[in-house]
Amino acid sequence: MERGRGVLYVVATPIGNLADISERARNTLNAVDLIAAEDTRESGRLLAHLGISARLVSCHEHNAEGCCARVLEALGEGRDVALVSDAGTPLVSDPGYELVNAARAADFTVVPVPGPSALICALSAAGLPSDRFLFLGFPPRGQSQRVALFESLLAEPGTLILYESGKRAVATLRDLAAVLGERRAVVGRELTKRFETFLSATPAALAERLEADAEQRLGELVILVEGQRGEAAPDRAEQERVLRILAEALPLRRAAALAAQITGAKTNALYRLGVELELGGKG
Repeated sequence: MERGRGVLYVVATPIGNLADISERARNTLNAVDLIAAEDTRESGRLLAHLGISARLVSCHEHNAEGCCARVLEALGEGRDVALVSDAGTPLVSDPGYELVNAARAADFTVVPVPGPSALICALSAAGLPSDRFLFLGFPPRGQSQRVALFESLLAEPGTLILYESGKRAVATLRDLAAVLGERRAVVGRELTKRFETFLSATPAALAERLEADAEQRLGELVILVEGQRGEAAPDRAEQERVLRILAEALPLRRAAALAAQITGAKTNALYRLGVELELGGKG
């Protein structure tokens, strides 16, 4: 008898504590015909712990086209497929988007099987406002790009949440301190594991703490920073308007300094904006 069209299940898995696997996730992984995994070795260990024998196919950012074709073929043959990441909810700062997008475009049913997520886990215990937040994923590795990103978020009222590797965490916290100033911040590490840690301070103080304690830089971290409170900082359009007016009569450095006094933005940020817009000289 001909089988119907398969279903793609997007299955969340534990971020550290294997006991956090849901019964529904366990049953789904046990029932599907194929599991598309970001790293088959990591997922293989989880499946072994659960006592599940399943066919695994590698599905990551470097083989997205081939993975999509293989999974869509399986779905078309009526086989059910589960998509999992190394840890947590698929598509949250990891590969998987192209597969889900392709499956939906081909009119296959996509079913979420919710569960652990590092960003929600961290936010729930950080003690920062949770009514509005903005998830940034992993910030750029280059400092100038990181700083530009953080400057674009000066007026964001929601809590900022980002992932960062331990080896870049100090540099990122210092950039957050330079751009956002003395805001409340939290670093979460080893979430749901035995040595789970939450550190609360300003970005500058957290940078010093992590630099002094190598253990706090192990693994990947979740960094949360309080959003803009009180009167919001002016947006880029207003900064640009003021800077353009001043740069018509003053050298760019002087124009940036005065624009900073008027708008409340950082002088260095305004100077970089002026250079980007090719306003006046660089004196």
